[in-house]
Amino acid sequence: MNREDVLKVAALARLEIPESRLERMAQELSAVLDFAAALDRLDLAGCEPTVFAPTDAPLRADQIDESRRLTAEQALAAAPEAEDAFFLVPPIVENVNP
Repeated sequence: MNREDVLKVAALARLEIPESRLERMAQELSAVLDFAAALDRLDLAGCEPTVFAPTDAPLRADQIDESRRLTAEQALAAAPEAEDAFFLVPPIVENVNP
């Protein structure tokens, strides 16, 4: 990847990457893509998928911790936009006729 690719991906992901980090980010993303390409070249014929999560893991009881509960006001305090008790977010898909 080059700097322009990083800028394009950052724009799509709505990320701000400082100019000083673009070159390093390009190298790191290239390394990730190279690794994924290496995995794609593996011959996995005859290999069964496996589950890595333990199936006998102990589960904790769900308990409400009132000291960690946010009020609506606390949750909305850092929101860029809010109305009543709701977050306002831009539409993901525009101009769609149902």
